[in-house]
This record gives sequence, structure tokens and C-alpha cells, in this order.
Amino acid sequence: MSDDEKTRIANVLESPEFAESNPNQIVPRLADQGIYLGSESTMYRILRDLKMNKHRQSSLPAKRHSPDPLIANAPNQLWSWDITYLPSTVRGRFFYLYMVMDLYSRKAVACQVYEYESGDLAAELITDACNQEKISEEQVTLHSDNGSPMKSATMLAKLQDLGVIPSFSRPSISNDNPYSESLFRTLKYRPEYPDKPFENLFDAREWANRFIHWYNKEHLHSGINYVTPEDRHNGRDIQILKNRHHVYQKAKTKHPERWSKKTRNWKPFTEVVLKRFKKVKQSTDTAKRAA
Repeated sequence: MSDDEKTRIANVLESPEFAESNPNQIVPRLADQGIYLGSESTMYRILRDLKMNKHRQSSLPAKRHSPDPLIANAPNQLWSWDITYLPSTVRGRFFYLYMVMDLYSRKAVACQVYEYESGDLAAELITDACNQEKISEEQVTLHSDNGSPMKSATMLAKLQDLGVIPSFSRPSISNDNPYSESLFRTLKYRPEYPDKPFENLFDAREWANRFIHWYNKEHLHSGINYVTPEDRHNGRDIQILKNRHHVYQKAKTKHPERWSKKTRNWKPFTEVVLKRFKKVKQSTDTAKRAA
């Protein structure tokens, strides 16, 4: 392109008519007038050369970035909590199961069933969980969605009082809290989950307590290499997995012909990452690991 052509384009870019527009807007407008001076990329290059590009950037699509992931490499660093409905025998009425999960161990560190959703009740549950786990100030981050109880003034004030760091899912992103959602799926697809609605609050609480006992102390969780959340939370998983490794090594030594590759990996996972994705669709692997 000649210097005269570049000068003509620069004059158009600086003209009162186009001074506030970007090349994506200028090129079609010139075409409507039967004029072609150059492509959008050519105009952007001239803008950069003349250092005239900065004030036109606001009309370009904004870059969107996913927030930094939340990472836990020990118990009681990162919690997730949510509320799910439990049906009652009264049509249109529900009981509400509040659940707080430690993401590193997958242990349900607090659980209770109430008759309604409330920031006050949520604050009480978080207080109980912090006392039970002996949480110190700024030790744990609590992640949740943007529901009313999660962002109520009472709840936020209690988190500040406890020194708990709040974290919230982004609006319209459905899989920013996959671990709690997966735990609720596990709960509702248990064979013991009642076929009929709960008749009263006592029955709902009794069933929830039985589920939590099974989940924490008996359930071999796929997301933590098939140890129980309770064992993982208390550090017993390291020895359990080491023992399994020895069993496999002994079996391979006895019958090496049966092993074409290394034995199964029984190492404990060193960290858990809560990724907050841009896309709404959740992968099958993520759902399985969370459960």
C-alpha cells in the first residue's frame, strides 16, 4: 500500500464522522457509500502505527475470563454447601436438606433438615460446622451458588464473624458448584431413598442422618480413590492406599505373567480443584469424580 493510500485512510479514521468508530463499523459504512479504502485489518494496523487505537477498544467485544480455580490440598480448606428439596406428604410443601461438604475429603461436615429456607438457619449450620471442625479465622473458603439463603445479610455477617471466606458461583453458570450437586444426586439415587414422601420433619431428619453415616463412614468414594470420606478427612487414607499397593505388588510378584503394565495406582490424590467453567455442560468424568 502506498503512502498516499495510508494517508487517505488515516484522514478518514480521524474524520469527525468516524473518529469514534472502529474499522468493523467503518468498512461497511464506506461500502454503503461505494468506497473501498482497505480491509478492517489494514485499518487496525494503521491505527496501531499511529497510536490511535486505544480509545476505540471499548466498541470491541470484551474478553471474558474464567475466575481462578479454588484449590484444597488438605481438609478444612475448601467447603461447598447447598440446599436440596425433600418431598413431603403435603402437596406443594417440602423439607429442606442443608449440606456442607469438605471438598478435599468429600466428607459431609454438617447436615440438617429444616422446614424452610433461611439465611438464619444456614448461619447456624455453618457455625456448628466451624465449631465441630475447630476452624480458625480465614482457614476455610465456603463456596455456594447465589441462592437467597447463601447471600442473605445474616449469613454474610456470620461468615465474617467466623472468619470464613465466601465464594459464589457466577450467575447463569450451572456447574460452578458440582461437588454439592453430585452429593445430592448420590443421596437421591440411593436404593434406600424412600419411594414415598416424608410424613414429617422427624422422619426426614432420621433418614438424612442414616444417609450421612453411610456416606461418611462406609461409602468408598470414587473421587478419592475408593476410600471413605471419613478416612480421607482424618488422614487414614494414606495407610489404607499404601496397604492396597502392597497387596497388588505382592500379587504381581507371585504372577508377573498376569500383569502387562504397572499395577493399579493406589496413590492418594494430593489436591482438589474447583474449576469454575465458562461452559454450562458438565463432563461425565467430572460428575463421576465428584460423586
